[in-house]
Amino acid sequence: MVDYEKFVGDLVKPLVLKPEELVVKQFGSDENISVQVLVDADDLGRVIGKKGRIANAIRTIAYACAAKEGIRLEITIESIQ
Repeated sequence: MVDYEKFVGDLVKPLVLKPEELVVKQFGSDENISVQVLVDADDLGRVIGKKGRIANAIRTIAYACAAKEGIRLEITIESIQ
């Protein structure tokens, strides 16, 4: 099974200016997993992107990986504050 906390963190880390502020938490059971991404307020726009394109790309990659294992994945992106 894939560690989605690390997987999503590895996708987001190159996008932020303050990687030390990045927090990724995983919640849920084996079939339904929720991943919460917390970034600095200055980095929130970089992670979401124009019209949410970067966030949607991150979700698409992670959802495809989870679907192969029969897992339902939800990713939320928020600022720390």
